[in-house]
Amino acid sequence: MTVDQPLLWSVDRPYLYKMVTKVYQDSKWVDEYTSVFGIRYFNFDVNDGFSLNGEYLKILGVCQHHDLGALGAAYNESAARRQLRILKEMGVNAIRMAHNPPAARLLDLCDEMGFLVMDESFDMWAKKKNKFDYFSDFPEWHQRDLEHMVKRDRNHPSIIMWSIGNEIREQFDSTGITITRELVKIVKDIDTTRPVLCALSESDPSKNYIYQSGALDMVGLNYKIDSYKDFQKNYPGVKVIASENVSGLASRGHYDMPSDSLRLWPSSSQFKYVENGNPDYTVSAYDNVAAYWGVTHENNWWQVKRYKYMSGLFVWSGFDFLGEPVPYPYPARSSYYGIIDMAGFPKDVYYMYQSEWTNKTVLHLYPHWNWKQGQLVDVKAYYNNADEVELFLNGKSLGRKTKIDTAFHVMWRVPYESGELKAVSYKNKKQVLTRVIKTAGAAYRLELLVENKTIDSKKNELSFVTARVVDKAGNLVPGADQLVKINIQGAGIVEGMDNGNPADTNSLKDAQHHIYKGLLLAMIKGVKPGQLKVTLSADGLLPATTLITVK
Repeated sequence: MTVDQPLLWSVDRPYLYKMVTKVYQDSKWVDEYTSVFGIRYFNFDVNDGFSLNGEYLKILGVCQHHDLGALGAAYNESAARRQLRILKEMGVNAIRMAHNPPAARLLDLCDEMGFLVMDESFDMWAKKKNKFDYFSDFPEWHQRDLEHMVKRDRNHPSIIMWSIGNEIREQFDSTGITITRELVKIVKDIDTTRPVLCALSESDPSKNYIYQSGALDMVGLNYKIDSYKDFQKNYPGVKVIASENVSGLASRGHYDMPSDSLRLWPSSSQFKYVENGNPDYTVSAYDNVAAYWGVTHENNWWQVKRYKYMSGLFVWSGFDFLGEPVPYPYPARSSYYGIIDMAGFPKDVYYMYQSEWTNKTVLHLYPHWNWKQGQLVDVKAYYNNADEVELFLNGKSLGRKTKIDTAFHVMWRVPYESGELKAVSYKNKKQVLTRVIKTAGAAYRLELLVENKTIDSKKNELSFVTARVVDKAGNLVPGADQLVKINIQGAGIVEGMDNGNPADTNSLKDAQHHIYKGLLLAMIKGVKPGQLKVTLSADGLLPATTLITVK
């Protein structure tokens, strides 16, 4: 059929059509099926990168594991939507599904909310990475699994590329040639409208047998940002995307001085864990800590941004996720890679991306302002839509600073004194934004912020309640760690709780949890229609109550 003058699907206007197919037998209606789809076109170019509907677009992506934090692996619509909303507000326009096919409904949300998608099939082929991984099933199941993924997902306008693997061991021997050609053919026999790639960890084309197969439509490079500069010389005529980047590490709200030297935790492949980490299992959030194979967020973005032929990137990772707690052993039980912690609270580098990836005006000042008298504190600010930023401490100017070409922040090293820290951004000498951080006093009360005050029990919807510990003036208390308990009056339950601390061994299903760096998330589920009265309390603090309506 022909659609005259179609409204095109895009990341900013994700317009969707519905096609209803009705089946009749002997003129009698017997069945009906609705297909949701979008109309769009795109192109990857060797020199000009990516374009969507004829317009240049940098792919600004993150890698996402399948879990929903404290909820675990089972899909929940409202939790998935919340994750995507937080990413969208950061400026993300693409998701790499790492490293398995996602829940089908997650792809529906990507269609609806305007995300480009790299749909990925395997984390290993016939060569194992771990003792009990997919390698033992690969011979019997890889064709069926790959066919099923492509057939299930091919009507999604969000999907713009198929990935047949991630850091596959067959890169390093000739079996990579044979298997790559087979897997690409499986995809192409079903769908020829999208490029097929593999996320490669070996950037030298002479050493990579998956690349040497000649079957890939484009190259996905994991890390190895130094190879971007000479990519066109080493891979003549080849299209490219940075399929996995950064592996930066951070604990939300924790800061180690000084902030301007790179720390590799662990320092090399000789060590499984960091050799001299912090005893409380924290990692500084100044964007200066990465795993040895990674780099800082700022350095990585600068490298991708400067080359138009780099179609885009996928940062590892959007959210913290269960497992892979680099750089620490147990009791660390979840990752430190996320731009956003597992509870959904942004780390500071979130605002660097927001200042670069969105048009909204940004001024983010950090860290908190509770330190020891006279301690030298590195104060940073991310900003955009301005020429410079001025910092004030208790009304006294500490000078104006502007970003250099290779950095996306400004910094002052300030001897701490209690009071007020204020940043002001300027454009053409006129004030644009002001941000203030005050020294917090003693913890006084709990404060609640509620997402989804009305939830549908039949749809398994959740209400997300954020608890903040504040002083009498309403300032967040950055060191607060009180044990918070939840009481629910009505037909509701606590579906999960999390504070964003990767080394917290409290059960994620308990109805009580410690605050971490002043914040805590509770996920509330309604069992049947009615009203829930939810009260959060902690010893020594004034409690807080909110009402949630369950349909």
